[in-house]
Amino acid sequence: MPWQNNGGDKPNPWGNGPKRGGGGGGGEPPHIDDIIKKGQEQLRAALPGGGLGVGLIVLVIIGIWLASGFYVVGPNENAVVLRFGKYSETTLPGPHWHFPSPVETVEKRGVTDKNLTQIGVASGQISRRGQNTNHMLTGDENIVDVRFNVVWQIKNLRDYLFNITDHETTVAAVSESVMRELAGKNTIISIITEGRGKLQSDAKTAIQETLDKYAAGILVLEVQIQESEAPEEVKDAFLDVQRAEADAQRFRNEASKYRNEIVPNAEGHAERLVQLAEGYRATKVAGAEGAAARFTSVYNEYVQAKEVTKKRMYLETMEEILGGMDKIIIDGKAGSGVVPYLPLDQLVKKGKAND
Repeated sequence: MPWQNNGGDKPNPWGNGPKRGGGGGGGEPPHIDDIIKKGQEQLRAALPGGGLGVGLIVLVIIGIWLASGFYVVGPNENAVVLRFGKYSETTLPGPHWHFPSPVETVEKRGVTDKNLTQIGVASGQISRRGQNTNHMLTGDENIVDVRFNVVWQIKNLRDYLFNITDHETTVAAVSESVMRELAGKNTIISIITEGRGKLQSDAKTAIQETLDKYAAGILVLEVQIQESEAPEEVKDAFLDVQRAEADAQRFRNEASKYRNEIVPNAEGHAERLVQLAEGYRATKVAGAEGAAARFTSVYNEYVQAKEVTKKRMYLETMEEILGGMDKIIIDGKAGSGVVPYLPLDQLVKKGKAND
């Protein structure tokens, strides 16, 4: 063996070779099998019961090693079992067992826990990179400051652990990139005012699609825009624009309210007029049809008896004319001696007054 003829003053591993600094030679070193056999004999002598005790201890050690493979996955967790560092399986909440280390290891993560990633800095502050990362270019070539949060959780623990390393940085980088792209497709007024809700929804969808392409195992729950405003240099002007938009919306609401009040009243009035006109038309038509029927009836009688019909028409006409007048009827024979200008009507009224 190499240490049997090493020569020089280099000692062999067993400590019985030549001493450092010269000196006499040593004998042959013991064989490795002899050393192992000697160690076993010493161990049996030291333990009570000899070989039986050694076996029992070995069984106890193996039992403890196997028992260390039991683990519990919490109600909000999933676990990934790794066999020699390679993915084996994913386990759900509850008690489980795996081959203890170093054969298998377990990685547990809270898959229902919500994580918050903040993108951008508060208004007036500067990021660690020495610049305002909120500045984004809009579609109408303006600059807008956008600060927002992304709320996410683990969707697939295997992808989450094996496909990306720095999850927080990945989510932040993807989210900022998506928001800059969307800002470039919108106007600054839309981002600052009524377009914020749609911007959040579009950002959530685009961030999720990008993370899915990376198989990141992350589920985006919500995108929350904390600030979206013009830069400090032009902030006052855009605040005036916002106030003008608010006034315009208020005027639109007032006009809509006025219209909602006036239009139903006008429609009701028009409906009443239509109904009155329909009633008037029906009355006139019915009256005309009745008059025509009466005329036809009278004409038919006139054709059959002209003289009688003439006299009847005359009497009816005189009745209609004289029916509402005060009158005194004098017999032709009895009235021959009456003064023609005697005010008989006044005498009748006076007699009624005395009664």
